[in-house]
Amino acid sequence: MTDILDTSDQAGMVPADSPDVVRILNPDGTIAPTAAAEQYLPLIDALTEFDLEQFYRDMVISRVFDQQATNLQRQGQLALWPPSFGQEAAQVGSAHAARAQDHIFPSYREHIVTTIRGVDPLDIIKLMRGLSHGGWDPKDPKNGNTHIYTLVLGSQTLHATGYAMGLTFDGRAASGDIERDEAVLVYYGDGASSQGDVHEAMVFAASYRTPEVFFMQNNQWAISVPVSRQSRTPLYRRAAGYMPSVQVDGNDVLASFAVTRRALDEARAGDGPRAIEAVTYRRGAHTTSDDPTKYRTRNEEAAWAERDPIARMRAYLESRGAESAFFADVDEEAAATADDARQRTTQLPSPTAESMFTHVYTDAHPLMAEQRAWLADYEASFEEGRA
Repeated sequence: MTDILDTSDQAGMVPADSPDVVRILNPDGTIAPTAAAEQYLPLIDALTEFDLEQFYRDMVISRVFDQQATNLQRQGQLALWPPSFGQEAAQVGSAHAARAQDHIFPSYREHIVTTIRGVDPLDIIKLMRGLSHGGWDPKDPKNGNTHIYTLVLGSQTLHATGYAMGLTFDGRAASGDIERDEAVLVYYGDGASSQGDVHEAMVFAASYRTPEVFFMQNNQWAISVPVSRQSRTPLYRRAAGYMPSVQVDGNDVLASFAVTRRALDEARAGDGPRAIEAVTYRRGAHTTSDDPTKYRTRNEEAAWAERDPIARMRAYLESRGAESAFFADVDEEAAATADDARQRTTQLPSPTAESMFTHVYTDAHPLMAEQRAWLADYEASFEEGRA
């Protein structure tokens, strides 16, 4: 592996003494807030023991599900799977920071966020199996205002900004009622931060002071391109040209929660958009069609494994007196969730020809009617001997 660019000294690890990063939990699970984290501590103090345990539970369950989905793809059950392995804290923390009335615009790796909001994991499986155009209905209340995945890099930021502009025009934000005012949370990655769509979205968001938070998961690699090659400055400074921007330790679930909660509430109050860079690491492949051993070193992977977000939170809970029975219960629930996903995946029926015309447009469309009729006539021609 000597021909691989060794980025271990540039791999985005935020120094413990960095004056800018928001970190509350050290990698060993001890509470050690950075100077930038001090203002967020009241939000952490307000969390209950149930909240803290739920953060851990969600991280463990999502990782086991992610591993199961990866295995399903390797066994031919899915066409593709983009793993979220290693990014659990950034997603769990930010997802729990959103309020029920908020709108979520994911990219294509936010499996954890979507399931926390209420999306059935099987709907994600259906999308990656090729059985669905979009996966789920964003208008269905059970899905928690979660919009569908976007595979066109960065385009979801434009969708989110347009929606957030609509919230402003319709008076659905900045009323002063935190339990009613709506906000938008949009996810994208370090690679997408170099896309023009992202910057155009930020221009409009800043101009219209949208109730919106741009949440970037900097997982260090845009497929095989390291962050050190994409930008010579920390990525949160890019967004700072448009709006207030914060860098957070994305492997610290407490910091991820607190920063996102504060940003969303400021945005919904009419203070304008906010940006967050969550510094984390993609410990798996970009997708199951990728081989990360071709472009990064074992030393780099081992260094980030020492900052594992789940081990960090477990150590913190143990220091607070969490008992082994709790962790055993979480592991049991995670295994059951993974088994359920496998069983339901293997039982999925093949789609009918009719389904290809469904949900292409929101309403009935003459083009779909024409194509449906053509297909029916074409298939009938075989039976009638016209073909």
